Amino acid sequence: MDPQALAFLRFPVSRSQGRRYPEFPHRYRNDFRRDRDRVVHARAFRRLENKTQVFPPAVSDHFRNRLTHTMEVAQIARTVASALGLDEDLTEALALAHDLGHPPFGHSGEQELNRQMQRFGDVFNHNIHALRIVESFEQRYARFPGLNLTFEVREGIVKHSREVEPGDGPELEEFLPGLRPPLESQLIDLCDEIAYNTADLDDAHAAGLLTAPDLAAGVALFREVFETIESQYPGAPERIQFLECVRVLIDLLVSSLIDGTCRTALEARVETVDDVRRSPYRLARFTSAGQELNSALKAFLHQQVYSTEALRTERHRSNAAIAELFQFFLDHPGRLPAYHQDKAGDLPPHRIVCDYIAGMTDGFFWRTYESCSA
Repeated sequence: MDPQALAFLRFPVSRSQGRRYPEFPHRYRNDFRRDRDRVVHARAFRRLENKTQVFPPAVSDHFRNRLTHTMEVAQIARTVASALGLDEDLTEALALAHDLGHPPFGHSGEQELNRQMQRFGDVFNHNIHALRIVESFEQRYARFPGLNLTFEVREGIVKHSREVEPGDGPELEEFLPGLRPPLESQLIDLCDEIAYNTADLDDAHAAGLLTAPDLAAGVALFREVFETIESQYPGAPERIQFLECVRVLIDLLVSSLIDGTCRTALEARVETVDDVRRSPYRLARFTSAGQELNSALKAFLHQQVYSTEALRTERHRSNAAIAELFQFFLDHPGRLPAYHQDKAGDLPPHRIVCDYIAGMTDGFFWRTYESCSA
């Protein structure tokens, strides 16, 4: 594949639909770079440091948290965008923002909050919550609420991992329902999968939940990689051999995403960013071999890691605590912080409680839970 092969599909910052509240241009940073910087300086971004990715922090200080995972996604996404000739600043801004709306305790925390919301005929979705964070919850500027990000970054927050169709909700109607997001946005979900699949293997191995032979028995391509690494570094410790294998897996998956996206876009004969939007399907994808590897790693992790007794027990504990705290604040709204009490006239009580819990770090959640249980 030629470097910069899809540069003609790069989303031009000059074509941005701009910000909800107009601002003067910056002297040496374009709008997408400013968006990236605003995300990095947001409180919600800093809170990711104390939000679980998969493994609870009590097990080890070396495991990924939601912030370090986000940084790994951004690194991979920028690499892919650079190789394809796409806009690296837009891609990086989207990658850094993609998990801003995650509640404490990873995906299980999101699922439990959604269960609580369903009691009221409502839902919790971390992408929609992230949009509300950047549009209103973050308060850093005198002239406007939120971060006042560009349309394309806000669109990517809600569309990077899902399609938005007409009628999906009033908060989504402005984001071109029925059309695909730019190619930069389409990359994010797959870069996310590369990052967490390989990182979870690394962390699970460090936690003693799997060995290289275990993974070799469950994933055929890993077996080939492992045999090669063993022959290249026969005297290396098993941990180092495993890390060498993970490094190869990342390279294989990143290369597959670059090649697969390039091939799909060229075969679709899209010629402009508008063609990308009108495409009947997403253009960012792995090659068939890369998709097979990615799916095999996912299946292995679900069977051998995510379902282990230690993680199941932790999920059950945190989910039960979320349910208890949710009900506590419904029953005692006066215990909510003043900022959330002030919104009582604008939003239903269950949404106010959900917003408050979703913004918590793991540590702050447990401190709040203990104080409310006393």
